[in-house]
Amino acid sequence: MLRSESVLKMFAAAGLALAGWAAPAAAADATKVALVPGGPHPYFAAWEKAGQDAMKDFKLGAADYRVPQKWELSQQNSLLESLLSQGYNAFLVFPGDPVGSNSTVAELTENGAPVIATAGCLKEPTTALFCFGTDTGNSAYLGTKELIKAMGGKGRIVHLTGFLVDPNTQLRIDAVEKAAKETNGAVSVVQVIADIDAPEPAEEKINAYLAAHANDVDGIVTTAWVPAVVASNALRKIGDKRIKMVGIDHDEVVLKAIKDGYVNGTMLQNPYGQGYIGSYALDRIRNGCKVKAGAPFKTIALTNRFIDSGTVYADKDAVDNYVGSMQAITKKIFADFASTYLTCP
Repeated sequence: MLRSESVLKMFAAAGLALAGWAAPAAAADATKVALVPGGPHPYFAAWEKAGQDAMKDFKLGAADYRVPQKWELSQQNSLLESLLSQGYNAFLVFPGDPVGSNSTVAELTENGAPVIATAGCLKEPTTALFCFGTDTGNSAYLGTKELIKAMGGKGRIVHLTGFLVDPNTQLRIDAVEKAAKETNGAVSVVQVIADIDAPEPAEEKINAYLAAHANDVDGIVTTAWVPAVVASNALRKIGDKRIKMVGIDHDEVVLKAIKDGYVNGTMLQNPYGQGYIGSYALDRIRNGCKVKAGAPFKTIALTNRFIDSGTVYADKDAVDNYVGSMQAITKKIFADFASTYLTCP
């Protein structure tokens, strides 16, 4: 295994340590990874640090975070093509569209640049190696189950979620509905408000809904970053802790709302691990490894080649150690990633 001083230091804060890998010397044709989300969003910010650490630890030529100016598929496709022409030869890509992104991904792979769909999946068939991200349906399901528990097993839920172009959004909507249906009518999803994973629409729609319906809602589940932040602030402003809430991700606003009792907990994801381990996997592929036949991929809605980057629920008792929780997930996946998913010479 590859020993990484910077990662060992990061894990040391949580009492963790990676087993040592022997890092290969930088090749003349060094791996240059581009980490490209679908557009600007705070979730992906951890990819930048992950890329920087991966470049140092695995002796990559580059591992750079590059963001399209807007959430438009055409802008992401143009950026990917430009990065290929600039010499980037490996890509971690959040698909701007699960179908529409496939033609550009095929162009990248045809030019010898392996691609991993990251944080969101491409619809099969695709030339991407696999999909590495949160099992968003399972995360939304588990989060809703935690919310139902906090509500005492009954009541009315509003679901606040992300962009409809995000391939994860429909998975989350279906999962929340599934958890509610398992209560045999005791819990109902009375409203789904989507396309609000940006500050302006989130502020407008969430505050308007609560102003009109706060007394009619017993629980809020948020399955996208910005709605989680806005809803946390809205509940603090109302000052009534009757409405229960489970959020997502690790924004400081959400974490403080959990500590102060306005939010019950949050479903943590692992964007750092996606960027770090994804960069490592691309480099191994470029240096002769192949995806292992019979690797234990999961099957989800869009793909049968899915690797879960991990999720965990953090409530008031666990929120102070959320960094340790994500570090532990990353360490566990990284420890046997190569032996589980790759065949190397």
